[in-house]
Amino acid sequence: MIALTGIGYDIHRFAKPEAQRPLVLGGVTIPYPTGLDGHSDADVLCHAIADAILGAVGDRDIGHHFPNTDESIRGISSLEIVRRSVEIVRGQGARVVNIDATLIAEAPKIGPHLAAMRANLAAVLGVDPKRIGIKATTNECLGALGRREGIAALAVASVTAPE
Repeated sequence: MIALTGIGYDIHRFAKPEAQRPLVLGGVTIPYPTGLDGHSDADVLCHAIADAILGAVGDRDIGHHFPNTDESIRGISSLEIVRRSVEIVRGQGARVVNIDATLIAEAPKIGPHLAAMRANLAAVLGVDPKRIGIKATTNECLGALGRREGIAALAVASVTAPE
């Protein structure tokens, strides 16, 4: 077996409040005045993780596998996107070993929701929650993220695969 690494990044702007979208991160609905705008539930954490997993095995990104032009997946749970990405990776004989991710947001507070996020992700990734690191940081009030216009996420996935 060889060890492979993939990197994922995603960013979504906040939806207008009248859109009445829930804020979903790591499959957890977080109380906040508005959610993120997107074709799916716009869970930036799951999107970054799915891209990292797919990238580790040299596959195409989630925009290819789950295009925003596909109306059949409008509103899809991003945990389902992660689950399907894991299936793609397993189809190549690989398996996820661990995830390290960072959310970048001025608000809301992420800390109270980390355990639930890790549990959700562990269930779809098929790994122990101890193998999932999730951190949160701010953008120090700089740029669009600093102005609370959206949320971004970075993720690194470690995957093992046959040589």
